Amino acid sequence: MRIAMFLTWEGITPKQYNEVRKLVDWDNNIPAGGVLHIASFDSKGLRITDVWENETDFNNFAQNRLMPKVLQLGITSAPTIEVYPLHNLFTPGFGK
Repeated sequence: MRIAMFLTWEGITPKQYNEVRKLVDWDNNIPAGGVLHIASFDSKGLRITDVWENETDFNNFAQNRLMPKVLQLGITSAPTIEVYPLHNLFTPGFGK
């Protein structure tokens, strides 16, 4: 069952996000089960919304690819993550 993952990571900057993104290389080495990734920032830090094929795929990505690179960069804080069954995914204009 597809899931929606909502992440809040206070204190993370756009520069740190971009460094992790480059190291993990999820744009070119797409994680198994990844469907949609949206990253944004507010005054407190990073906000991510993802859609995954299932929670196992998300957990595998987080544990085996993401977090080792986060730690490699010296980021020791932890995000707040919420996971829910996906009810609907509608992306009008996607790909335009």
